[in-house]
This record gives sequence, structure tokens and C-alpha cells, in this order.
Amino acid sequence: MEKLIELIRETKKIALDSGSAHDITVKGTADFVTRVDMGVQEFLRPRLRELYPDVQFMSEEKDNSGIDTRGRVWILDPIDGTTNLIHDYKMSAVSLGLAENGIPVMGVVYNPFTDELFCAKQGRGAFLNGDRIRVSEAESMESSLISVGTSPYYKELADENFEAIKRIFIKAEDVRRCGSAAMDLCYTACGRIDGYFERRLKPWDYAAGTVILREAGGCVTTTAGGEPSCSFSSDIIASNGKIHDELSSVINV
Repeated sequence: MEKLIELIRETKKIALDSGSAHDITVKGTADFVTRVDMGVQEFLRPRLRELYPDVQFMSEEKDNSGIDTRGRVWILDPIDGTTNLIHDYKMSAVSLGLAENGIPVMGVVYNPFTDELFCAKQGRGAFLNGDRIRVSEAESMESSLISVGTSPYYKELADENFEAIKRIFIKAEDVRRCGSAAMDLCYTACGRIDGYFERRLKPWDYAAGTVILREAGGCVTTTAGGEPSCSFSSDIIASNGKIHDELSSVINV
């Protein structure tokens, strides 16, 4: 784990290259890739292969059609929060998870702008820069701060999404919008927020954050209450565990 953490921290120089952040390719509606995304991916890929030659490699910016998710798989989002990166919003993260038989078992999420590194390994707890973290003690939506996602690649979901966000806002203390699923999951893990909701996230958005939040005492499910997929998109509800049922009931009206 220490070698992995050191490797992820080495991406800082790439991530903070403002010139590369503005070398942009448009993939789709509100969907971008920068030279930073590609740089982080191509930095990590051979080094992970050298350290762990038997583990497959899935990443947002590559063809993943040959991946067997029943095996061991690295799941990388080289920059989660690319739109934030482009706008110098400083809320972006390198997110690397390890899944075994479709279940995340290890994760590292690193925000190079704040130098905060969250990590966890199944059964060993969750940590922020080496210090143990735990979810919040909030026991109701009324006393909870909830982060929401707008699914910006899927504008056709706007009415459905914003109706759900309105219901969350009415029940909760307040809502936030961060723009990085990985950071939302980690912020729930360390108690800065109490829950998070977003539709149609990809496995690389939540694989690492899922194990970090669970090891911090929290809960991550699909909106239907199942296990998020490591093969295709999922609608995600995450929480400190104590408000999970209430948050789910507000979303699933």
C-alpha cells in the first residue's frame, strides 16, 4: 500500500500543469479530456503493471472491452473532476481502486491541489494523510449536509434529477455540489458531508471512494439498494449509514 501511495503522490506534478489542463479534447456534452488526464493515465499504467503484473487495468481514457471484472482489476479515473480542472476550481482527484470479483477492496483518492490523500484497504480502516477517518454521527436528514451530482453528461435527466435534488434540499440541512464523485465519497467518509447522490456514474467514478467510505463506517449502494457495478454505470446513494434509508426514501419517491 505504501508503494501505491507514493506512486499516486507522484502524479501531482502532472496534475498541476496548468498548460496541460487547458489542452482539451471534447468527447461529448460537458465531457472533456485534457492532456493532464492522459498524462496521469500513461504515467500510472506501466508502473502499476511493473508493481502488479497480474492485475488488469481499466481506465476512463482507454478501451476497456477486454476487461474481465471477475478477476483483479485496477479501476482508474486519472482526473475525476476534469471540468473542475479546466476551470481551475481545485476540486479534482486522481482516483485508483482495486476490485476483486467485482467488489472494490482497495482505494486511493488524491487531490493534488490540497495535497489530501484518502486511502483504504478492505478490513483495515480508512485514512486521510495517515490519520484514521470516520463518518459523521448525523442521524437524520434534518441535520445532514448532502452533496448532489447533476449527471452533466445526461442533460435529458435534468427534470428527474432536479426534482430529486429539490426533495433532498427540503429534507436536509442543505445541499452542496462538488463536481467530483470521488471527492464526494471521501468527504462523506471523513464526515465533512453526511451523504451523496448522483445518477449514471461510471465504475472509475466510485470504485476507490466506495471502499474508502465503507472502511470509514459508511454505506454505498445503488438507488435500488444493490451493489454498484464495476462493469457499467450505476446510480449511487452514499451516506454515513445512519441516514441511508431516509435518503434513499427521499430519492425513490
